[in-house]
Formats: sequence, C-alpha cells, structure tokens
Amino acid sequence: MRLILASSSPYRRQLLQRLGLPFDVRAPDVDETPAPGEDPVALALRLARAKALKVAARHPGAIVIGSDQVAVFEGRPVGKPGSHAAAREQLRRFSGRSVAFHSALCVTDGAAVHVEDVPTECEFITLDEARIEHYLRAERPYDTAGSAKAEGLGIALMARMRSDDPTAIIGLPLIALAGMLRRVGLDPLQAPALTPP
Repeated sequence: MRLILASSSPYRRQLLQRLGLPFDVRAPDVDETPAPGEDPVALALRLARAKALKVAARHPGAIVIGSDQVAVFEGRPVGKPGSHAAAREQLRRFSGRSVAFHSALCVTDGAAVHVEDVPTECEFITLDEARIEHYLRAERPYDTAGSAKAEGLGIALMARMRSDDPTAIIGLPLIALAGMLRRVGLDPLQAPALTPP
C-alpha cells in the first residue's frame, strides 16, 4: 500500500507529516478554472476530486489525497491575490467582516472515492493600512486564498475562527482526513504496512 498527496503545496505536506505516515507527493496538474456559474464550494469539491483521481490514475493501488480551498466573501469566491496590491485590496474588504474558507478533501484508493467539505468561518479584526502593510511585507501571502496565511502571522488577522477542524484553515483538514483514511483501510493510529517513499 502506498500513500500519495496530490498537491504541490508545502503547507499541506507539512500538515500531512503530523499523521506520521510515509507518503509521496505528486503535483496533480489540474485546470482550476471555474465552470460558468459554478458555486465556489462545488468548485473546491470538484477540484479536490479531480486532483486525487488524476494522480490515482497514474498510480494504481495507491491511496491518494486531493485537496482544494476556496474563500467566500459576500457569496462570491475569493482567489489567491497573486500580487501585493491585490492582497491589500482583499484585506481592506475583509476588515471587520467574516469570510468563509472551504477546505475540500478527497481520498481514493482507486475503488472508493470519499469527498468532504470542511468550512471555517473567520471573523477579521478591524485592519488599518499600517497593519495590512506590516502583515503583507512579513508574510507575502500572494499564493494563499484570501491572503490569510493562518499558519503564520495571518492568525493575528483574526478576531475568531469557527470550525470543526483547526487544521482546515491551512488547507488539509486532518480530522476529516484521518476518518477518510480509516474508511479505505489506513488507520493513522495503527502500524500501517505502507511502502516508504
């Protein structure tokens, strides 16, 4: 049995290491363009599934994990800013408001496919220009949905967070993942017979 994380994200890789399981990493190379009129949560679920299935097709017999995250603000998806100016604008809009981060997860062993969305509701503190600039220069969160790098200084942007899984905000919900792995016969709390990478 072999475990593969279908992601190029270093944050997801670091989170998965917490389960103590040997795993490989493979970039899924999936087109992440939303379909016309596609709901943001449906998009995240579709992409998590597509990533897992694409890598699983290249590695028969492996257990593959796919994940995707979208931020939703005022009913609309918020992507990765890509630049300092775009990140600044996102954080100005979020100041004192709530943003939902949906972390979609898919686990497949080639036969069964399990998909789940783990939402996190984040209420941002009131952010003035000085705080925004300090944060952006310290973290450079241009590759993070909604500019909120909660695994770093981004946690200080928050007044409160509500979620069933504290790791969901970083992009790989480990509570949900452990349950999904158990359903395909891999229990992180038992000594697994995994092929090391």
